[in-house]
Amino acid sequence: MRFAILTGIVAISGLSQGMLLPLLAMLLDESGVSSTVNGAHAAALYIGVLAISPFLERPLSKYGYKPMMILGGFIVICSLILFPLFPSFFFWLLLRFSIGMGDHMLHFATQTWITDFSPPAERGRRLSLYGLAFGLGFTAGPLLASLASIDEALPFYSAAFLSFVGLVSIFWVPNEKPKPFERSSSAAGRWIGAWKYSWPALLLPLTYGFLEAAVHSVFPLYALHKQMSAEQISLILPLFSFGGIVFQLPLGALGDRFGRRIAITGALLAGISCFLGALAVSPSTVGLAACLFAAGMFTGSLFSLGIAYMTDLLPKALLPAGNLLSGMLYSLGSIIGPPLAGSAVDATADAFFLAVSAVLLIPIVCLARRREQEKAA
Repeated sequence: MRFAILTGIVAISGLSQGMLLPLLAMLLDESGVSSTVNGAHAAALYIGVLAISPFLERPLSKYGYKPMMILGGFIVICSLILFPLFPSFFFWLLLRFSIGMGDHMLHFATQTWITDFSPPAERGRRLSLYGLAFGLGFTAGPLLASLASIDEALPFYSAAFLSFVGLVSIFWVPNEKPKPFERSSSAAGRWIGAWKYSWPALLLPLTYGFLEAAVHSVFPLYALHKQMSAEQISLILPLFSFGGIVFQLPLGALGDRFGRRIAITGALLAGISCFLGALAVSPSTVGLAACLFAAGMFTGSLFSLGIAYMTDLLPKALLPAGNLLSGMLYSLGSIIGPPLAGSAVDATADAFFLAVSAVLLIPIVCLARRREQEKAA
């Protein structure tokens, strides 16, 4: 029941985020905000994640998982309620920042809790279900946003109500605390220790953040350079996310069975092949759609695979620090992805898929280097 409740809460969080991104973009555009400023406004959520991260580890260790989840959920609910009450560009910027903080508190506690109680033989499957729950919620978010055609406030209040239901369900689960760290250790020391043990795994949230943001933000620009219509883009783009949802659980199970490093390396190589294939078939809409769907199948699980691999490598006392770093690196990748991929498209449209493939190659090289170090030791 504990795992079911935690994954349900994550699904509701994904639904809220999936609703908020397109709805706010649409409302800001209708109020005359430019696309560039609109995109910068969206980055406030990820900045909120980075801002709150240094202050979460000690409260989690002292008070446990439930209080942090309740506080994070409360911040999200209050922010959602305030959006329609105060339709101001700068106030919405602050609310987006607040939702970034609240959501990160919720995900940090949930993610650390799941990695803590999951046995190694089931860790990949459970974290894949965690990622699947968020992905399904995120994919359904635009449907919730469509309620704005009835009343602009309705999507916000609906998301707040569902978040409240998730918040109430937490009270059915007994509170637990992570394994305490040494009182003499500093936050910087724990983060350095977590990085030292698991740096190849921690590169995967960074890579996935870059990839997800680049595909959703910059692929439409690439497609427009290729003279594709808005209807074609709207049909192709969701296939990347759908591919990740379809193959999330099988990849997690493969990691449990054959080893995390083998599954991750294979997924990265297959993802690179799919993106290079997309470059080769780019004149074909059907070919592009098939390649992006396949790319999503192999790369859409990088975050959950990375978390599972990180948990394999870390002592339990460093799990909170590792989960914090994974959230921060995902946010960092999400911030730098669009401008870097956009710069590649500005140089030449075909460079988009080359840039994405090059980024996916970096963790493969690092995994190979880690293996050589282990053999030498």
